[in-house]
Amino acid sequence: MSRLSEISASPTLREFAQGAAQSAIMPVADFIAPTVEVATSVGRFKSYTEKHRFHIPDTLRTLGGRASELRFDVTDSTYNCEPHALDYPVDNLEQLESEGLENMLREGATAVAEVAALSHEKAVIDAALAAVGAGTSKSWAAAADPIADVDDAILSVIKAAKYGSLMGVGVLFGATAWKIFKNQAMVRGRFVVGNGRGKSDLGLAVPTEQSAGQMFIGTPDVRTSYMIYDANPEGKAESISFLLDTAVLIFARKDAPSRRDPSFMKTFRLMNKFMVPGSYMRDDGRVEVAKFDWSEDVKVTNSAACVRLNVSAT
Repeated sequence: MSRLSEISASPTLREFAQGAAQSAIMPVADFIAPTVEVATSVGRFKSYTEKHRFHIPDTLRTLGGRASELRFDVTDSTYNCEPHALDYPVDNLEQLESEGLENMLREGATAVAEVAALSHEKAVIDAALAAVGAGTSKSWAAAADPIADVDDAILSVIKAAKYGSLMGVGVLFGATAWKIFKNQAMVRGRFVVGNGRGKSDLGLAVPTEQSAGQMFIGTPDVRTSYMIYDANPEGKAESISFLLDTAVLIFARKDAPSRRDPSFMKTFRLMNKFMVPGSYMRDDGRVEVAKFDWSEDVKVTNSAACVRLNVSAT
């Protein structure tokens, strides 16, 4: 067994790789589709549609009668945590001390985790946009009230989720949508602050995501997506755009979802398999490759529990 194989199989590196993978999960991806840790790579989960809506079961049991059961059936959907992997080649092993090699593998685990997280975030946002459809156009010109528009969407999402106060709500702004929102006249007018000594001491606070959440009904969590993509293929002049841009997504979410709750989206991941290190020798015999493997499946579990607003400043 090579030194790379020994180190990549060590519990210390495995723990480091798992931690790097969890730390690198992009805030927006985990915001839209929080992780559900599952014991098997394939299994059932509750998917809610107009035909199969969430219903609160009757918990009252008659004497001698059966209790209502929380179970999965043939109408439920199946998740499949498909394999993902990235390789990190390590050359000139004979010149490396074990300590230096381990540090290289830690560096590789961090780099792989960051790239994997970017790929995951794009997959999550793409799936969210595909599920929610074209959305509704909203003008947030000077006379409009963006707070009221988002409040209406929040109430609509809460009704669609049917989970009451157990269900949280997330508000995700695209980069341009957040710019329009924070500079809108009626929004800025709500952020007047002062020290209480008179009108001359009043100032204008800058809206932040946290303070914006306090203005909306139910005090939802608020985030902004700055994920970008190149709309042109390789070989053409790049055309960089924000993935959400002028869109605002208002959706049902739980910080720690299960396979049953009616959140908008979830990411199914195998328990303790966020990233598993290993190694193999390349066919030329000159390079040994550190490999990192993980499994996940992004699912839209309740497409009705999300509202998309497409906003403009005019």
